[in-house]
Amino acid sequence: MPLKIRTESKEYKTMKSLYYRMNLSAEEKQHYLNLKKGYEGEVKFDTLTNSLDSKFYILNDLLLKSNNTTFQIDSLLIAQMAIIICEIKTYEGDYYYKEEGFYVCKNNKEITNPFHQLQRCETLLRQLLQKQGFDLPIEGNLIFIHPEFFLYQAPQNEQIIHSPQLPNFIKSLSMKPSTLNGNHRKIADSLLNAHITDSPFSQVPTYEYEGLRKGCKCGVCDSFDVVCGERRIRCMTCGSEEPIELAVLRCTEELILLFPKHRITTNMIHDWCKVVDSKKTIRRILLKHYKLTGHGKYSYFNTVITG
Repeated sequence: MPLKIRTESKEYKTMKSLYYRMNLSAEEKQHYLNLKKGYEGEVKFDTLTNSLDSKFYILNDLLLKSNNTTFQIDSLLIAQMAIIICEIKTYEGDYYYKEEGFYVCKNNKEITNPFHQLQRCETLLRQLLQKQGFDLPIEGNLIFIHPEFFLYQAPQNEQIIHSPQLPNFIKSLSMKPSTLNGNHRKIADSLLNAHITDSPFSQVPTYEYEGLRKGCKCGVCDSFDVVCGERRIRCMTCGSEEPIELAVLRCTEELILLFPKHRITTNMIHDWCKVVDSKKTIRRILLKHYKLTGHGKYSYFNTVITG
């Protein structure tokens, strides 16, 4: 039973927007591509754990703090007899393990040892739960989800799951006898309450409004080559269409993400979207979905209207 679903992080959404709207350095581009690859791998794993029944509480993408140390858990499953941690890696290609080091085969480059990361995560989680009065055993798993990953000389004392083994891994979980009670729910609620929203690990470059490319991107292929008709916007790259209202709202939410302190006005959205000529159309859409504050040239939109 998923209690915390996975969503795109603020850092990932921001980097995705900047990837298309400004000239990033090669290192910044690679950082975005790593975030994208990691998120897609985690979502792929979620499609498998979502098939598990109510014998588990599932919490995805937790950011926690224990002993002044912040740590992240990709997927956490609470079962009757244990807490199961799944650290998801999207490495591809050939690697080897030697003397507690983790290396890339093609260049012998040493990378951060994911087994050490998992052990650190287990220790910090155990300390956090013990402080809160919980003492359920913790089982750690390294999930290498890319089908073209292989690890030579893998340590025998670690729980390693390769992509072809995932179906059997999920099947073995589903066959575990597990009856959840109120104490398990207390553990889940405690972790949810301890979750940190804003990550201290975020690596977003400095940017300004004037330096970003303006325009409405296609919601399917992210192309800026779109044209606006009377009611719909059409992408000239992939041919997809969407109502003008949805395109304007998507652009507005992107602007709010990038500049949360800016006041949203009709003129600003008109400048940001570019492709929608009619300010009257933009104002009508904003009035429908946001609350207008102030009067005249000092008015702006700020609060989403619910209901």
